[in-house]
Amino acid sequence: MRQSPLFSGIVYILLGAVFTFFCIQQVGMTGWNFFSYMLLILATIDFGSGLRLISMHFRIKKQQ
Repeated sequence: MRQSPLFSGIVYILLGAVFTFFCIQQVGMTGWNFFSYMLLILATIDFGSGLRLISMHFRIKKQQ
């Protein structure tokens, strides 16, 4: 059974929010270091993928 793009997009957005939260905590404790930048990059990729999947869901619904 395949998952809908809407569900996958929401999961990616939530993961992006979690990575952003961890990044904020990391910067507050140790400042900007490699791990902080890595968390920020992961959050950006997840937010972008989530938004792309959600927009794809609405494009598919519009075509049907």
